[in-house]
Amino acid sequence: MARLIVVPDAQAVAEAAADRVVAILSGAVEMRGVAHVALSGGSTAGALYRALLEPTRRDAADWSTVEVWWGDDRMVGRADPHSNVAIADHTVLAPGTGLGIDPRRVHPFPIDDAREAGAPRVVATYAARLAERLPADLAGDPVFDLILLGMGGDGHILSAFPGGAATDPANPAVVEVSAPTHIEPQVPRVTLHTRLVTAARAVLVMCPGAAKAGRVAEVLEGAWEPARLPAQLARGPNATWILDVAAAAELRHGTATGNDRHAGPAELGRA
Repeated sequence: MARLIVVPDAQAVAEAAADRVVAILSGAVEMRGVAHVALSGGSTAGALYRALLEPTRRDAADWSTVEVWWGDDRMVGRADPHSNVAIADHTVLAPGTGLGIDPRRVHPFPIDDAREAGAPRVVATYAARLAERLPADLAGDPVFDLILLGMGGDGHILSAFPGGAATDPANPAVVEVSAPTHIEPQVPRVTLHTRLVTAARAVLVMCPGAAKAGRVAEVLEGAWEPARLPAQLARGPNATWILDVAAAAELRHGTATGNDRHAGPAELGRA
């Protein structure tokens, strides 16, 4: 069952997530000498990255031992504003002002290198890199220490859209995704399979804002329909959902906070 934490606002979501990122990655380094994290994109990720750059958090972890990956990306160049890598390049990965992560430990999807060959080459290359550097579970899938997620208004995580290839159990650990027609930007994507979310040692889902309150309640408390609501695959015991009060407003469980302390935890499992 996932852990649920409710905080007052979107900034508090970023700060609570940043504290947990530091703790999880530091714990992984202490146990195994290295930490593997899959980053996300979007405005919520940007707020998290800025929170990680706050001096006490930046200095609290040995970032030189962190291996950085991505959960998904659009088939655009690394410098494109639609790239999930671009926002990290300007914050946590920025030379001199970032976290000091070794560039040799930064592993974006190789879209710039393999774009002419297309998504199949990107997928195959990324899968090979993951297999080379990450430990595997009994099924042979790579196991991350931490996967960072947001949730789309349709209930998707990563680029795993409802009924899409990234939720099909027959597909491999890295999947190409056709351009979605129901959300922007409408460009092809590459993504980790949702199977890797359930296999990860820890998952953080950051979801602020009233606009997603109804979907949050449906995902966390509704009937088990992961093909329609892929975000339900992040309801396992390895997952923590960090919401603000607005995003948690339609949950039936008692989740309200009256100050800046974290609520909960409330335990949520399959309906």
